[in-house]
This record gives sequence, structure tokens and C-alpha cells, in this order.
Amino acid sequence: MSSPVAVEPTHARRVAERTRAARLIRDSIGLLSSKWSVDVLLALGDGTRRYHELLEELTPISEKVLTQTLRAMERDGLVMRRVHAEVPPRVEYALSPLGATMAPPLKALGSWTLTHGKRVEEARDRFDARLQSRARAA
Repeated sequence: MSSPVAVEPTHARRVAERTRAARLIRDSIGLLSSKWSVDVLLALGDGTRRYHELLEELTPISEKVLTQTLRAMERDGLVMRRVHAEVPPRVEYALSPLGATMAPPLKALGSWTLTHGKRVEEARDRFDARLQSRARAA
């Protein structure tokens, strides 16, 4: 009986795997791409909040944008919405277990930003200065 021979993935297969991985990463980053989603995740990371508490905490967000952001995050499974049968109705938002898993990557990104953010700003300033210099020379 012959043993199976390990076959190295073809170039096309490696490209397809890398393309799929890049798409999944883009989709994950897209979960946080709205202007307010990171703010909502951080606020809810401190615990359950009522709608108006979030609205106050995230000023200057508008009611419309907060509602849209919360709905999108609920759709993505990052936020849970709980309506209490009271008069008037009380609505609370909390991170879902899936949403809570976003804390470590956000903390890592925050740490990276604190370490390297100034270098990014400096690089942008140098780039913009070069563009302005070229524009004046033209």
C-alpha cells in the first residue's frame, strides 16, 4: 500500500486562499468601519446601557445615527437589544458574547496606535508637504 504524497498547493490555490483570507479580514474590519461602532463597543464594554445613556455618552452622535449604528451592530451579532415590557418601554443594549470578543483586538489596535500614531501623523505631514511643494513648483 502506498502512502499519500503531500502535494504543495498550486499557485492558483495559494492565491485563492490569500484572496479569501483578505476578504474575511475586510469583512471583519467592515464591522467596525462606521464612524461610531468602535465608540459603541467601548461604551458597552463598560456594561449595559439604555439608549439615552449611550446618546449622552456618545455626544455629538445624533439619534438617527445611533439607531442605525445599533441596528447594524445587532444585525452583525455584536450587540444585544433587550426591550422591557414597561410603560414607557425601557430598552437596553449590551455586548453580545461575540461582541465581547472584539475587546482584545480593539485593545491591541489601541496599543499600536499609541505606540505608532505619531509616526503615522509625521509620515502624512511629510507626504502632504511634498505634494504642496510639487504643486507650487508646477
